[in-house]
Amino acid sequence: MRRRQYTKILRNREERIERRLSRRNWKVRAKPMMSATNIRYEVSGRIEGMGCGGIGAIHQLAQGVGLVDGLNRRLRLLERHSPYFESDHVLNIAYNVLVGGQRLEDIEIRRQDVTFLNALGAWVIPDPTTAGDFTRRFTRPDIERMMDCINEARQVVWRFSGRAPFEEALIDIDGTVASTYGECKQGMEYSYQGSWGYHPVVVTLANTGEVLYLENRPGNVASHQGAVERIDQTIALLGPHALRICLRGDTAFFLTQHFDRWSDLVDFVFGMDASQKALQLAQALPDKAWDPLKRQPKYQVQTQERRKPENVKDQIVRQREFEKIRLISEHVAEFSYRPGKCKKDYRVVVCRKNLSIEKGEDVLFPDVRYFFYITTRKDLSAAQVVELANGRCNQENVIEQLKNGVNAMRMPVDNLESNWAYMVMTALAWNLKAWFAMLVPDRESGTRLLRMEFRQFLNSVIRIPCQIVRTGRRIIYRVLAYNAWLRDFLLTWENIRRLNPA
Repeated sequence: MRRRQYTKILRNREERIERRLSRRNWKVRAKPMMSATNIRYEVSGRIEGMGCGGIGAIHQLAQGVGLVDGLNRRLRLLERHSPYFESDHVLNIAYNVLVGGQRLEDIEIRRQDVTFLNALGAWVIPDPTTAGDFTRRFTRPDIERMMDCINEARQVVWRFSGRAPFEEALIDIDGTVASTYGECKQGMEYSYQGSWGYHPVVVTLANTGEVLYLENRPGNVASHQGAVERIDQTIALLGPHALRICLRGDTAFFLTQHFDRWSDLVDFVFGMDASQKALQLAQALPDKAWDPLKRQPKYQVQTQERRKPENVKDQIVRQREFEKIRLISEHVAEFSYRPGKCKKDYRVVVCRKNLSIEKGEDVLFPDVRYFFYITTRKDLSAAQVVELANGRCNQENVIEQLKNGVNAMRMPVDNLESNWAYMVMTALAWNLKAWFAMLVPDRESGTRLLRMEFRQFLNSVIRIPCQIVRTGRRIIYRVLAYNAWLRDFLLTWENIRRLNPA
């Protein structure tokens, strides 16, 4: 269907729903709004349909950016392709997540769905047991090659979408604990949080929310273990695609032995422990060196500011005389500092928080705490450095989406490497979401999709009811329902078709 044809249909659908949802003065009704009673079910004998019609565009995207060919070319895990290729296995796990599956067993639902199989041009897909066995074939070099394939594909998206070169690429690094109740999973250990499991390190691109590198590790390792290699790989990956690169991490990544080398290549802002030496330098600063820290509002009110509701939690804290820490004021200052393993001086920005320790209505005592940030950035004020460093907290949202959005850290298989491979394949679903958002022609809509939670993305873009029609060499997805994202979806699909003309 040509664009001008479906544009007219979409306009009509949009007008219909606007008329239906427009405000009106309803008369008093005698029965509930949901009043359908004479409901009957019938089974179609010939027409096929499915509720996840957006998966076709995602599959075309994976083909168009060279991900399918790259996986088959670089991964050598199967002696014979009878009947599946490596890309079939990887995408089978990723697509299971993209259509709403939460565990390996959910693949069986798609195996039983003939319409889903026809929509992807597949006679059959691997069952959950075969998918789990595929993850156990991976060794560390195989997982590295799989991540390289994904990163090669993402560079195609960056170039085609016009996102690259990034004016400034912000790279966030953090570790997170992935707990498991299993007792026979090789490589699991007892973490500092008091749970058994693994401790993956995650490297993300803050500009787009993409996961660049993942590495699974035993649960008892330090957060920074293995991070240096991932940071170096990320610098090499983004070097040709960014005018400036800035690394961000908390105090666990205060790896002073690498600062001089990194500072020659990129900028960085890392948290710094409040050591005795750092505290002495901060406390020795004169009063005039400290400036009030004025934080930017989280958002701007577009219409009229609403009245704030009563703080119920605060009332309970006061009534039960729980101990509470209240922020009184914040000030920032800076000084020059050379860590012991460095040959250069670096800028240290310190944030001094004046706190009040309270219990019920009583103030127990005042408290002052210091937070330090070491950086190469000299183009920013001290307050802007603090804001830049605090922006890293958004990575926690990405990690949360990996854990509970795509369930990448469920750890369903039996050892460290196989769970690492599963983690990378399910995180691919999150990356495909980001790639699709970057290809949306309207930049504002694309940004909204980038920031969207995974479940909302599924409901907006993937769960589009479609009739599947196979004619000749074509597979036609005939959209059967309208939602507010359908126009952007179809325009993005046009972009994807340019990646994959076939």
